[in-house]
Amino acid sequence: MEAKDYRALYPNVDERKLVRKIDIWIVPALTVLYFLAFLDRVNISNAALFSLKQDLKLTGDQLNTALVIFFVPYVVFEVPSNILMKRFKPHVWLPLSMFAFGLITVLQGFTQNFGGLIATRFFLGLAEAGFLPGCCYMISMWYKRSEVQKRFSFLFSSTALAGSCGGLLASAIGKMDGMRGYHGWRWIFILEGTLTTVLAVVAYFVLPDFPEDADWLAPDEKEFLKARLCEDVGPSRHHDPFTVKSVLAVFKDVKMVFGPLMYFGLIVPAYSVAYFAPTIIQTFGHSVIETQLLSVAPWACAFVVTMAVAAASDYAQRRFVFAAGGIALGLAGYLILLVVHDHAWLEYGALFIAMGGTISAMPIVLCWFETNLSNHHRRAVGTATQIGFGNIGGIISAYSFLAKDAPKYIPGYCICIGFTALAMLSSIGYYVAVIVENRRRDRLAAQGTESAETLGLDKSQLGDLHPDYRYYL
Repeated sequence: MEAKDYRALYPNVDERKLVRKIDIWIVPALTVLYFLAFLDRVNISNAALFSLKQDLKLTGDQLNTALVIFFVPYVVFEVPSNILMKRFKPHVWLPLSMFAFGLITVLQGFTQNFGGLIATRFFLGLAEAGFLPGCCYMISMWYKRSEVQKRFSFLFSSTALAGSCGGLLASAIGKMDGMRGYHGWRWIFILEGTLTTVLAVVAYFVLPDFPEDADWLAPDEKEFLKARLCEDVGPSRHHDPFTVKSVLAVFKDVKMVFGPLMYFGLIVPAYSVAYFAPTIIQTFGHSVIETQLLSVAPWACAFVVTMAVAAASDYAQRRFVFAAGGIALGLAGYLILLVVHDHAWLEYGALFIAMGGTISAMPIVLCWFETNLSNHHRRAVGTATQIGFGNIGGIISAYSFLAKDAPKYIPGYCICIGFTALAMLSSIGYYVAVIVENRRRDRLAAQGTESAETLGLDKSQLGDLHPDYRYYL
Protein backbone atom coordinates (compact mmCIF):
# COMPACT_ATOMS: atom_id res chain seq x y z
CA MET A 1 0.00 0.00 0.00
CA GLU A 2 1.30 3.46 -0.88
CA ALA A 3 1.26 5.88 2.02
CA LYS A 4 -0.64 8.48 0.01
CA ASP A 5 -3.64 6.12 -0.33
CA TYR A 6 -4.20 5.36 3.35
CA ARG A 7 -6.90 7.99 3.99
CA ALA A 8 -8.98 6.66 1.10
CA LEU A 9 -8.48 3.04 2.15
CA TYR A 10 -9.58 3.67 5.75
CA PRO A 11 -12.41 6.22 5.52
CA ASN A 12 -13.84 5.16 8.90
CA VAL A 13 -10.70 6.17 10.81
CA ASP A 14 -10.86 9.73 12.17
CA GLU A 15 -7.27 10.96 12.22
CA ARG A 16 -7.82 13.58 14.91
CA LYS A 17 -9.56 11.12 17.21
CA LEU A 18 -6.78 8.60 16.61
CA VAL A 19 -4.11 11.14 17.60
CA ARG A 20 -6.09 12.07 20.73
CA LYS A 21 -6.37 8.39 21.58
CA ILE A 22 -2.61 8.00 21.26
CA ASP A 23 -2.11 11.12 23.40
CA ILE A 24 -4.18 9.58 26.19
CA TRP A 25 -2.25 6.29 26.16
CA ILE A 26 1.30 7.45 25.47
CA VAL A 27 2.18 10.92 26.72
CA PRO A 28 0.78 10.92 30.29
CA ALA A 29 2.24 7.50 31.13
CA LEU A 30 5.73 8.37 29.88
CA THR A 31 5.62 11.82 31.48
CA VAL A 32 4.80 10.41 34.92
CA LEU A 33 7.57 7.84 34.56
CA TYR A 34 10.19 10.40 33.61
CA PHE A 35 8.97 12.84 36.27
CA LEU A 36 9.69 10.22 38.93
CA ALA A 37 13.01 9.24 37.33
CA PHE A 38 14.26 12.82 37.37
CA LEU A 39 12.90 13.44 40.87
CA ASP A 40 14.78 10.41 42.22
CA ARG A 41 17.91 11.55 40.41
CA VAL A 42 18.10 15.13 41.67
CA ASN A 43 16.36 14.98 45.07
CA ILE A 44 19.84 14.68 46.56
CA SER A 45 20.16 18.45 45.99
CA ASN A 46 17.21 19.02 48.34
CA ALA A 47 18.32 16.31 50.77
CA ALA A 48 21.75 17.93 51.08
CA LEU A 49 20.19 20.84 52.96
CA PHE A 50 18.77 18.52 55.65
CA SER A 51 21.90 17.28 57.46
CA LEU A 52 22.93 14.70 54.82
CA LYS A 53 26.55 15.87 54.82
CA GLN A 54 26.73 15.86 58.60
CA ASP A 55 25.09 12.44 59.06
CA LEU A 56 27.28 10.74 56.46
CA LYS A 57 30.35 12.73 57.56
CA LEU A 58 30.99 14.04 54.05
CA THR A 59 33.96 16.33 53.68
CA GLY A 60 35.41 18.45 50.89
CA ASP A 61 34.04 17.50 47.48
CA GLN A 62 32.67 14.08 48.48
CA LEU A 63 29.08 15.12 47.72
CA ASN A 64 30.19 16.18 44.24
CA THR A 65 31.86 12.78 43.79
CA ALA A 66 28.57 11.10 44.71
CA LEU A 67 26.85 13.15 42.02
CA VAL A 68 29.49 12.17 39.45
CA ILE A 69 29.38 8.41 40.07
CA PHE A 70 25.73 8.35 38.93
CA PHE A 71 26.75 9.26 35.39
CA VAL A 72 29.34 6.53 34.83
CA PRO A 73 26.86 3.64 34.31
CA TYR A 74 24.21 6.09 33.10
CA VAL A 75 26.35 7.02 30.09
CA VAL A 76 27.85 3.59 29.37
CA PHE A 77 24.55 1.69 29.30
CA GLU A 78 22.39 4.13 27.29
CA VAL A 79 22.70 2.32 23.93
CA PRO A 80 22.50 -1.26 25.37
CA SER A 81 19.38 -0.25 27.30
CA ASN A 82 17.59 0.93 24.15
CA ILE A 83 18.50 -2.32 22.38
CA LEU A 84 17.20 -4.34 25.35
CA MET A 85 13.99 -2.30 25.40
CA LYS A 86 13.33 -3.28 21.80
CA ARG A 87 13.95 -6.92 22.70
CA PHE A 88 11.82 -7.05 25.88
CA LYS A 89 9.22 -4.42 24.82
CA PRO A 90 8.69 -1.03 26.50
CA HIS A 91 5.87 -2.11 28.83
CA VAL A 92 8.27 -4.59 30.46
CA TRP A 93 11.64 -2.83 30.28
CA LEU A 94 10.66 0.69 31.37
CA PRO A 95 8.60 -0.33 34.44
CA LEU A 96 11.34 -2.80 35.42
CA SER A 97 13.91 -0.01 35.28
CA MET A 98 11.52 2.26 37.16
CA PHE A 99 10.99 -0.27 39.96
CA ALA A 100 14.76 -0.74 40.27
CA PHE A 101 15.61 2.94 40.59
CA GLY A 102 12.71 3.49 43.00
CA LEU A 103 13.97 0.68 45.25
CA ILE A 104 17.53 2.01 45.09
CA THR A 105 16.29 5.49 46.04
CA VAL A 106 14.64 3.98 49.14
CA LEU A 107 17.89 2.21 50.03
CA GLN A 108 19.71 5.51 49.59
CA GLY A 109 17.71 6.75 52.56
CA PHE A 110 19.30 4.08 54.78
CA THR A 111 22.96 4.70 53.87
CA GLN A 112 25.30 5.25 56.80
CA ASN A 113 28.49 6.55 55.20
CA PHE A 114 30.14 7.90 52.06
CA GLY A 115 30.72 4.40 50.66
CA GLY A 116 27.04 3.54 50.93
CA LEU A 117 26.05 6.76 49.19
CA ILE A 118 28.52 6.05 46.34
CA ALA A 119 27.18 2.50 45.91
CA THR A 120 23.54 3.57 45.75
CA ARG A 121 24.26 6.42 43.35
CA PHE A 122 26.14 4.05 41.04
CA PHE A 123 23.29 1.55 40.88
CA LEU A 124 20.77 4.37 40.54
CA GLY A 125 22.62 5.48 37.40
CA LEU A 126 22.64 1.90 36.12
CA ALA A 127 18.89 1.53 36.66
CA GLU A 128 18.07 4.85 34.99
CA ALA A 129 20.37 4.31 32.00
CA GLY A 130 18.39 4.45 28.79
CA PHE A 131 15.20 5.63 30.49
CA LEU A 132 15.00 9.04 28.82
CA PRO A 133 16.14 7.85 25.37
CA GLY A 134 13.68 4.99 25.70
CA CYS A 135 10.82 7.41 26.37
CA CYS A 136 11.91 9.74 23.54
CA TYR A 137 12.33 6.82 21.17
CA MET A 138 8.81 5.58 21.96
CA ILE A 139 7.21 8.98 21.34
CA SER A 140 9.02 9.36 18.02
CA MET A 141 7.61 6.03 16.84
CA TRP A 142 3.99 7.11 17.38
CA TYR A 143 3.83 10.67 15.96
CA LYS A 144 4.61 12.54 12.77
CA ARG A 145 7.48 15.01 12.89
CA SER A 146 5.09 17.96 12.63
CA GLU A 147 3.26 16.82 15.79
CA VAL A 148 6.00 15.56 18.01
CA GLN A 149 7.62 18.68 19.53
CA LYS A 150 4.76 19.47 21.94
CA ARG A 151 4.79 15.84 23.11
CA PHE A 152 8.57 15.79 23.48
CA SER A 153 8.54 19.03 25.42
CA PHE A 154 5.70 17.93 27.67
CA LEU A 155 7.70 14.80 28.49
CA PHE A 156 10.90 16.75 29.04
CA SER A 157 9.23 19.55 30.97
CA SER A 158 8.43 16.96 33.62
CA THR A 159 12.01 17.70 34.72
CA ALA A 160 10.91 21.25 35.48
CA LEU A 161 7.87 19.93 37.33
CA ALA A 162 10.10 17.50 39.22
CA GLY A 163 12.40 20.36 40.16
CA SER A 164 9.54 22.53 41.41
CA CYS A 165 7.71 19.67 43.14
CA GLY A 166 11.02 18.49 44.59
CA GLY A 167 11.34 21.78 46.43
CA LEU A 168 7.75 21.64 47.67
CA LEU A 169 8.01 18.00 48.72
CA ALA A 170 11.34 18.60 50.45
CA SER A 171 9.94 21.55 52.40
CA ALA A 172 7.02 19.35 53.54
CA ILE A 173 8.94 16.13 54.14
CA GLY A 174 11.68 18.08 55.87
CA LYS A 175 9.22 18.77 58.67
CA MET A 176 9.37 15.04 59.46
CA ASP A 177 12.93 15.65 60.65
CA GLY A 178 13.53 13.49 63.74
CA MET A 179 10.54 11.19 63.19
CA ARG A 180 11.51 7.61 64.15
CA GLY A 181 15.02 8.90 64.66
CA TYR A 182 15.57 9.78 61.00
CA HIS A 183 16.62 13.18 59.74
CA GLY A 184 14.56 14.82 56.98
CA TRP A 185 16.94 13.86 54.16
CA ARG A 186 16.33 10.16 54.80
CA TRP A 187 12.57 10.62 54.59
CA ILE A 188 12.95 12.45 51.25
CA PHE A 189 14.65 9.40 49.72
CA ILE A 190 12.42 6.82 51.43
CA LEU A 191 9.04 8.37 50.59
CA GLU A 192 9.84 9.51 47.05
CA GLY A 193 11.44 6.13 46.24
CA THR A 194 8.44 4.26 47.61
CA LEU A 195 6.10 6.27 45.38
CA THR A 196 8.21 5.33 42.36
CA THR A 197 8.15 1.58 43.09
CA VAL A 198 4.37 1.56 43.56
CA LEU A 199 3.73 3.40 40.29
CA ALA A 200 6.20 1.11 38.48
CA VAL A 201 3.85 -1.80 39.10
CA VAL A 202 0.94 0.24 37.70
CA ALA A 203 3.04 1.22 34.67
CA TYR A 204 3.55 -2.43 33.72
CA PHE A 205 -0.20 -2.76 33.09
CA VAL A 206 -0.88 0.60 31.42
CA LEU A 207 2.25 1.38 29.36
CA PRO A 208 1.80 0.52 25.66
CA ASP A 209 4.42 -0.82 23.26
CA PHE A 210 4.89 0.15 19.60
CA PRO A 211 2.00 0.90 17.20
CA GLU A 212 2.31 -2.53 15.57
CA ASP A 213 1.72 -4.23 18.94
CA ALA A 214 -0.95 -2.02 20.57
CA ASP A 215 -3.97 -4.14 21.52
CA TRP A 216 -6.04 -1.01 22.21
CA LEU A 217 -5.94 -0.04 18.53
CA ALA A 218 -8.36 -1.59 16.05
CA PRO A 219 -6.76 -3.38 13.05
CA ASP A 220 -7.72 -0.59 10.65
CA GLU A 221 -6.33 2.02 13.08
CA LYS A 222 -3.01 0.15 13.20
CA GLU A 223 -2.77 0.07 9.42
CA PHE A 224 -3.81 3.73 9.17
CA LEU A 225 -1.21 4.74 11.75
CA LYS A 226 1.53 2.67 10.14
CA ALA A 227 0.84 4.20 6.71
CA ARG A 228 0.60 7.68 8.22
CA LEU A 229 4.05 7.37 9.80
CA CYS A 230 5.45 5.74 6.66
CA GLU A 231 4.38 8.77 4.63
CA ASP A 232 6.26 11.04 7.03
CA VAL A 233 9.52 9.15 7.67
CA GLY A 234 9.36 5.88 5.74
CA PRO A 235 8.80 2.31 7.01
CA SER A 236 9.69 1.76 10.67
CA ARG A 237 11.26 -1.69 10.13
CA HIS A 238 10.28 -2.45 13.73
CA HIS A 239 10.83 -6.20 13.44
CA ASP A 240 14.32 -6.01 11.90
CA PRO A 241 16.89 -7.38 14.38
CA PHE A 242 19.75 -5.28 15.71
CA THR A 243 23.20 -6.40 14.54
CA VAL A 244 26.66 -4.98 15.16
CA LYS A 245 26.76 -3.99 11.50
CA SER A 246 23.42 -2.15 11.64
CA VAL A 247 24.48 -0.26 14.79
CA LEU A 248 27.87 0.77 13.39
CA ALA A 249 26.29 1.85 10.09
CA VAL A 250 24.43 4.63 11.92
CA PHE A 251 27.71 6.31 12.87
CA LYS A 252 28.83 6.70 9.26
CA ASP A 253 26.56 9.74 9.00
CA VAL A 254 28.54 12.92 9.74
CA LYS A 255 25.42 14.60 11.14
CA MET A 256 25.65 12.19 14.08
CA VAL A 257 28.40 14.45 15.46
CA PHE A 258 26.20 17.49 15.99
CA GLY A 259 23.24 15.91 17.83
CA PRO A 260 25.28 14.66 20.81
CA LEU A 261 27.26 17.91 20.99
CA MET A 262 24.09 20.05 21.09
CA TYR A 263 22.73 18.05 24.00
CA PHE A 264 26.12 17.83 25.72
CA GLY A 265 26.43 21.61 25.68
CA LEU A 266 23.02 22.03 27.34
CA ILE A 267 23.35 19.21 29.87
CA VAL A 268 26.19 20.90 31.78
CA PRO A 269 24.29 24.10 32.66
CA ALA A 270 20.99 22.21 33.08
CA TYR A 271 22.37 19.73 35.62
CA SER A 272 24.34 22.50 37.31
CA VAL A 273 21.13 24.35 38.17
CA ALA A 274 19.27 21.09 38.89
CA TYR A 275 21.84 20.02 41.47
CA PHE A 276 22.92 23.37 42.85
CA ALA A 277 19.98 25.79 42.53
CA PRO A 278 19.00 25.29 46.20
CA THR A 279 22.63 25.83 47.24
CA ILE A 280 22.89 28.97 45.09
CA ILE A 281 19.60 30.36 46.44
CA GLN A 282 20.70 29.70 50.02
CA THR A 283 23.70 32.01 49.48
CA PHE A 284 21.18 34.84 49.11
CA GLY A 285 20.62 34.59 52.88
CA HIS A 286 17.51 32.41 53.21
CA SER A 287 16.67 29.65 55.70
CA VAL A 288 16.52 25.99 54.62
CA ILE A 289 12.71 25.91 54.26
CA GLU A 290 12.64 29.32 52.51
CA THR A 291 15.34 28.08 50.13
CA GLN A 292 13.33 24.97 49.25
CA LEU A 293 10.24 27.07 48.54
CA LEU A 294 12.14 29.69 46.52
CA SER A 295 13.60 26.89 44.35
CA VAL A 296 10.08 26.06 43.12
CA ALA A 297 9.35 29.22 41.09
CA PRO A 298 12.27 29.07 38.57
CA TRP A 299 11.35 25.46 37.72
CA ALA A 300 7.68 26.37 37.31
CA CYS A 301 8.65 29.23 35.01
CA ALA A 302 10.86 26.86 32.98
CA PHE A 303 7.87 24.53 32.52
CA VAL A 304 5.68 27.33 31.14
CA VAL A 305 8.43 28.60 28.82
CA THR A 306 9.17 25.07 27.57
CA MET A 307 5.56 24.36 26.65
CA ALA A 308 5.09 27.78 24.99
CA VAL A 309 8.24 27.32 22.89
CA ALA A 310 7.18 23.79 21.93
CA ALA A 311 3.74 24.96 20.76
CA ALA A 312 5.31 27.75 18.72
CA SER A 313 7.86 25.36 17.21
CA ASP A 314 5.19 22.88 16.12
CA TYR A 315 3.04 25.68 14.72
CA ALA A 316 5.94 27.11 12.69
CA GLN A 317 7.30 23.62 11.91
CA ARG A 318 10.79 24.93 12.59
CA ARG A 319 13.33 23.79 15.19
CA PHE A 320 16.59 25.71 14.79
CA VAL A 321 15.27 29.20 15.48
CA PHE A 322 13.60 28.07 18.72
CA ALA A 323 16.60 26.04 19.86
CA ALA A 324 18.94 28.97 19.20
CA GLY A 325 16.55 31.39 20.93
CA GLY A 326 16.39 29.28 24.08
CA ILE A 327 20.15 28.83 24.15
CA ALA A 328 20.68 32.60 23.76
CA LEU A 329 18.25 33.26 26.62
CA GLY A 330 20.09 30.81 28.86
CA LEU A 331 23.41 32.41 27.95
CA ALA A 332 22.07 35.82 29.00
CA GLY A 333 20.96 34.44 32.36
CA TYR A 334 24.34 32.89 33.15
CA LEU A 335 26.14 36.09 32.14
CA ILE A 336 24.04 38.06 34.63
CA LEU A 337 24.80 35.52 37.38
CA LEU A 338 28.51 35.79 36.54
CA VAL A 339 28.76 39.57 36.88
CA VAL A 340 26.09 40.47 39.49
CA HIS A 341 26.92 39.59 43.11
CA ASP A 342 25.41 42.38 45.20
CA HIS A 343 21.72 42.21 44.30
CA ALA A 344 20.07 39.00 45.56
CA TRP A 345 16.73 39.47 43.82
CA LEU A 346 18.35 40.28 40.48
CA GLU A 347 20.43 37.10 40.81
CA TYR A 348 17.28 35.18 41.65
CA GLY A 349 15.59 36.63 38.55
CA ALA A 350 18.59 35.62 36.44
CA LEU A 351 17.99 32.02 37.54
CA PHE A 352 14.54 32.25 35.90
CA ILE A 353 16.13 33.42 32.64
CA ALA A 354 18.93 30.86 32.69
CA MET A 355 16.70 27.90 33.55
CA GLY A 356 13.87 28.95 31.23
CA GLY A 357 16.20 29.30 28.26
CA THR A 358 18.32 26.21 28.84
CA ILE A 359 15.52 23.81 29.73
CA SER A 360 13.23 24.98 26.88
CA ALA A 361 16.03 24.39 24.35
CA MET A 362 16.80 20.83 25.49
CA PRO A 363 13.66 19.10 24.17
CA ILE A 364 13.94 21.10 20.94
CA VAL A 365 17.42 19.76 20.14
CA LEU A 366 16.39 16.25 21.20
CA CYS A 367 13.27 16.24 19.07
CA TRP A 368 14.95 17.95 16.12
CA PHE A 369 17.79 15.45 15.94
CA GLU A 370 15.81 12.31 16.76
CA THR A 371 12.85 12.85 14.46
CA ASN A 372 15.18 13.62 11.58
CA LEU A 373 16.35 10.00 11.90
CA SER A 374 14.15 7.46 10.15
CA ASN A 375 13.37 3.79 11.01
CA HIS A 376 13.79 1.98 14.31
CA HIS A 377 17.51 1.27 14.03
CA ARG A 378 18.68 4.78 13.33
CA ARG A 379 16.35 6.31 15.92
CA ALA A 380 17.15 3.84 18.68
CA VAL A 381 20.91 4.13 18.22
CA GLY A 382 20.90 7.86 17.41
CA THR A 383 18.73 8.79 20.40
CA ALA A 384 20.74 6.72 22.87
CA THR A 385 23.99 8.14 21.48
CA GLN A 386 22.80 11.73 21.70
CA ILE A 387 21.54 11.37 25.26
CA GLY A 388 24.31 9.02 26.37
CA PHE A 389 27.14 11.24 25.14
CA GLY A 390 25.29 14.35 26.29
CA ASN A 391 25.02 13.02 29.83
CA ILE A 392 28.80 12.97 30.13
CA GLY A 393 28.12 16.63 30.84
CA GLY A 394 26.59 15.54 34.12
CA ILE A 395 30.06 14.59 35.32
CA ILE A 396 31.33 18.08 34.55
CA SER A 397 28.33 19.78 36.14
CA ALA A 398 28.80 17.86 39.39
CA TYR A 399 32.14 19.63 39.91
CA SER A 400 31.04 23.02 38.54
CA PHE A 401 29.84 24.53 41.81
CA LEU A 402 32.29 23.68 44.58
CA ALA A 403 31.92 24.76 48.19
CA LYS A 404 35.26 26.62 48.07
CA ASP A 405 33.88 28.88 45.29
CA ALA A 406 30.87 30.07 47.33
CA PRO A 407 29.15 32.49 47.33
CA LYS A 408 30.08 33.94 43.90
CA TYR A 409 30.71 30.61 42.12
CA ILE A 410 32.67 32.32 39.33
CA PRO A 411 34.14 29.06 37.90
CA GLY A 412 30.69 27.43 37.87
CA TYR A 413 29.05 30.22 35.90
CA CYS A 414 32.01 30.36 33.47
CA ILE A 415 31.61 26.63 32.82
CA CYS A 416 27.87 27.09 32.18
CA ILE A 417 28.55 29.93 29.75
CA GLY A 418 31.23 27.98 27.87
CA PHE A 419 29.08 24.89 27.36
CA THR A 420 26.00 26.92 26.45
CA ALA A 421 28.11 28.53 23.73
CA LEU A 422 29.13 25.02 22.57
CA ALA A 423 25.43 24.12 22.27
CA MET A 424 24.84 27.22 20.14
CA LEU A 425 27.74 26.44 17.79
CA SER A 426 26.65 22.79 17.48
CA SER A 427 23.06 23.71 16.68
CA ILE A 428 24.30 26.09 13.99
CA GLY A 429 26.51 23.32 12.62
CA TYR A 430 23.62 20.85 12.50
CA TYR A 431 21.34 23.41 10.87
CA VAL A 432 23.92 24.08 8.17
CA ALA A 433 24.47 20.34 7.63
CA VAL A 434 20.78 19.50 7.13
CA ILE A 435 20.01 22.54 4.98
CA VAL A 436 22.98 21.76 2.73
CA GLU A 437 21.84 18.14 2.44
CA ASN A 438 18.25 19.16 1.64
CA ARG A 439 19.44 21.48 -1.10
CA ARG A 440 21.72 18.79 -2.53
CA ARG A 441 18.77 16.41 -2.73
CA ASP A 442 16.60 19.12 -4.30
CA ARG A 443 19.20 19.53 -7.03
CA LEU A 444 19.30 15.77 -7.64
CA ALA A 445 15.50 15.68 -7.83
CA ALA A 446 15.47 18.58 -10.31
CA GLN A 447 18.00 16.74 -12.47
CA GLY A 448 15.98 13.53 -12.28
CA THR A 449 18.93 11.56 -10.92
CA GLU A 450 19.61 9.54 -7.78
CA SER A 451 22.70 9.68 -5.61
CA ALA A 452 25.11 6.79 -5.96
CA GLU A 453 24.44 5.67 -2.39
CA THR A 454 20.94 4.49 -3.29
CA LEU A 455 21.95 2.15 -6.09
CA GLY A 456 20.78 -1.38 -5.35
CA LEU A 457 19.35 -0.46 -1.92
CA ASP A 458 15.78 -0.45 -0.68
CA LYS A 459 14.24 2.88 0.39
CA SER A 460 13.13 1.47 3.75
CA GLN A 461 16.72 0.42 4.49
CA LEU A 462 18.12 3.89 3.86
CA GLY A 463 15.50 5.76 5.90
CA ASP A 464 16.48 9.41 6.15
CA LEU A 465 19.52 8.78 3.93
CA HIS A 466 17.24 8.26 0.93
CA PRO A 467 17.26 11.20 -1.55
CA ASP A 468 13.46 11.59 -1.33
CA TYR A 469 13.69 12.38 2.39
CA ARG A 470 13.86 16.00 3.60
CA TYR A 471 15.18 17.00 7.01
CA TYR A 472 13.33 19.30 9.39
CA LEU A 473 14.96 22.68 9.82
